[in-house]
Amino acid sequence: MKANQQVSIGTTGGTLLGILGQLGLHDVLKTAVLAAIGAVVSFGVSLLLQRWQRRK
Repeated sequence: MKANQQVSIGTTGGTLLGILGQLGLHDVLKTAVLAAIGAVVSFGVSLLLQRWQRRK
């Protein structure tokens, strides 16, 4: 592995660990709930659009 790759991997890993240290459990759960709601709404809209398109 080249030195540049090692530095990049180390920097990326350190950044991710630093971010994880600042996130609380509440923030992670809130993000997960919002993502789930967004996925359900997106799926529902897709189904409605498919049905609407078939009727035309």
